[in-house]
Amino acid sequence: MTDAEKLLLKRSQQGDVVAFEQLIAKHQTLAYNVAYRILGNEEDAKDATQEALVKVFRNINKFKGEASFGTWLYRIVVNACNDYIRKHRKVVTYSMDHDKETEDGAVKMELADDGPTPESALEAKDLKETVQKALAKLPEANRIVVVLRDIQGFSYEEIAEMIEVPVGTVKSRINRGRDMLKKILISDQTFTFDLAR
Repeated sequence: MTDAEKLLLKRSQQGDVVAFEQLIAKHQTLAYNVAYRILGNEEDAKDATQEALVKVFRNINKFKGEASFGTWLYRIVVNACNDYIRKHRKVVTYSMDHDKETEDGAVKMELADDGPTPESALEAKDLKETVQKALAKLPEANRIVVVLRDIQGFSYEEIAEMIEVPVGTVKSRINRGRDMLKKILISDQTFTFDLAR
């Protein structure tokens, strides 16, 4: 944590809202992305992120610096997502492209074309949708760690701190989650894997 961040943290702990907003500014997008990948819905992710940030603000005096501020914040985001799932008990859906409501009506939001042809763009879109649907079939504990590790890129240690379990448990859940994901994709006849690996 830089000296500037330490100062912002200290001022935040004294109730300075502007300092708090500056402190969390660099973490907000990633916090939302974590929530979105776990919950799979833009509005639910916004709600869970907002709830997490309120909890961070209310509990900032409890932050002791044992983990990085970002890790502490993301742990609260993951917990807020878990609370949201338990509270709403609905089927988690994943939207890879969706309509965005504007004052003038709905505007179609599309995935970026990451291939040179329309066919490759369609294949990429189908692949993302397929993987998101397969992720939705994973048990919550496995889905969260797979998202945090394979999509968001957190280390095993960071994930362990976020969800408050031993590193070995994180590794086990990730391996189990990846195996389940592979089986789901194979059973849907989406992919074939070289199982000799």
